[in-house]
Amino acid sequence: MDPLLDVPGLLLGHVSLGDTGVTAVVAESGSGMVAGVDVRGGGPGTRETDLLAPHNTVERVHAIILSGGSAFGLAAADGAMVELERAGRGFPVLGEGRPGPRVPIVPAAVIFDLFVGDPGHRPTAADGAAAVRAALSGGGSGGSGSVGAGCGATAGVLRGGVGQASRRAGEYVVSALVVANPVGEVIDPVSGLLWGDPTRAPVDLARLSELAHPASTLNTTIGVVATDAPVTVAQATRLAMVGHDGIARAVRPAHSPLDGDTLFAVSTAEKAAGVGVPELHELSAAAAEVVQAALVDAVTAAAPGHGLGTWTEILVDPAGRRSSP
Repeated sequence: MDPLLDVPGLLLGHVSLGDTGVTAVVAESGSGMVAGVDVRGGGPGTRETDLLAPHNTVERVHAIILSGGSAFGLAAADGAMVELERAGRGFPVLGEGRPGPRVPIVPAAVIFDLFVGDPGHRPTAADGAAAVRAALSGGGSGGSGSVGAGCGATAGVLRGGVGQASRRAGEYVVSALVVANPVGEVIDPVSGLLWGDPTRAPVDLARLSELAHPASTLNTTIGVVATDAPVTVAQATRLAMVGHDGIARAVRPAHSPLDGDTLFAVSTAEKAAGVGVPELHELSAAAAEVVQAALVDAVTAAAPGHGLGTWTEILVDPAGRRSSP
């Protein structure tokens, strides 16, 4: 089972366009999902994030769109809204004596990938609609690595991508889907080990040093932390905040002025009754852990392409085993 789908009530769809793409996280329920957000990077590209502040009115969203294409890619959320409306999703707007339209709430975040492949090739509204259709049809997630919004992602000098991870936190599940596209490095230049998982095989430091950083240093790591715990909007926001610790553990430096690091947090629980402080503490710890693991998954699953080096290509031991001391 796909790790993100370990959280009941979530649907996932990718549109992979070679050098860019779109990933849609869609609520299975027409009533949507509780959501919060936390933005830490200095150069974010986002939509509808102010809406998710705990003191504002809207508490539920119908999908989260993650996209390539820099600010151009925010257009994917337009298509996602139209597709969700077509599917009968969204908040009903009451007219005077007649039914009104449904307005889907679709926050979004983008990564900068314009210097990977064709800089004029960006996700469109049609691609956002296609990603939602893929999710609603149950067409499968497409796995991890160079898929969806991660097609054009880079992680320092390596190719990045989409990563996923999941774990239990008491009676609940916490999962993360991350598009790993940081300016910072994911490998310790002294040991050759992944910052986020030093138990994995080291890379060849000589080969690592030969890799050139992509032309642009305008990057971003974006993603979604998901749970079935009945958290409130404020508690979901806390999960998004603590989830950023996972980025800081796996990327150095993280949250730079050149990154737009943004994490959403969603809950598929039917009622947002809230959890106690001990439960929130455990959920928060899990949020950081799954974001960290998802970043590692993205980098280790990345496929060769676009002239970018990959983690698997520069391993000391291509089988992925740790070398003997």
